[in-house]
Amino acid sequence: MPLVTITLHKGRTASEKRAIADAIHDALVQSGVPEKDRFQRFLELNADDFIYDPTYPNLANARSAAFIIIEILLSVGRSVKVKKELLKNIISNLQARASISPHNVMVVFKETQWENWAFANGEQLHI
Repeated sequence: MPLVTITLHKGRTASEKRAIADAIHDALVQSGVPEKDRFQRFLELNADDFIYDPTYPNLANARSAAFIIIEILLSVGRSVKVKKELLKNIISNLQARASISPHNVMVVFKETQWENWAFANGEQLHI
């Protein structure tokens, strides 16, 4: 039940955004997320509203305007091993499908308890 937020510079085409979204979702499905459990949103920002260091923490290649931040809100319980595999698959998929270099991708996993999810009708499914 991940909620994925992708922050990027304005100007990407609909097909570019779809390739990014599909690459991320397919990696999530590979990690065990159900195919239909897809909730994604894009935050498109002007350069003045998207401030980041081009080389932090120690990148040899500076980030470009292709830089994206992926925030994945998911339920607690996934191991570090699962997250590492998910991260590897996200990076691989983004390179192959959206031509995004790994140095232009930042991923943040945020965890929440199962009882914090209500998909519809005010019902908590997993308590």
